[in-house]
Amino acid sequence: LIRATTQGGIQLGFEAEAAQKLAVQTCLGSAKLLSERQSHPEAEIDKVTTPMGCTISGLNEMEHQGLSAALIQGILSSYHKINEIKN
Repeated sequence: LIRATTQGGIQLGFEAEAAQKLAVQTCLGSAKLLSERQSHPEAEIDKVTTPMGCTISGLNEMEHQGLSAALIQGILSSYHKINEIKN
């Protein structure tokens, strides 16, 4: 996720180091927020998105491109592989 976010930043014109720093800080900030508030990601997303806004547009496009499905499948694949190795 951080690698892809960094690459997106570079494509937008950020220097690689700055793009990675922004990606890392965004992830750290999100994780800290969720941890401290003990809230669900959807609740926090609802607080920062506006109807027809740029944030929801970007989030929806990532979903349409399969972001969540790809992450879930990657986790499941790793889980199945480690069980295969164990056996």
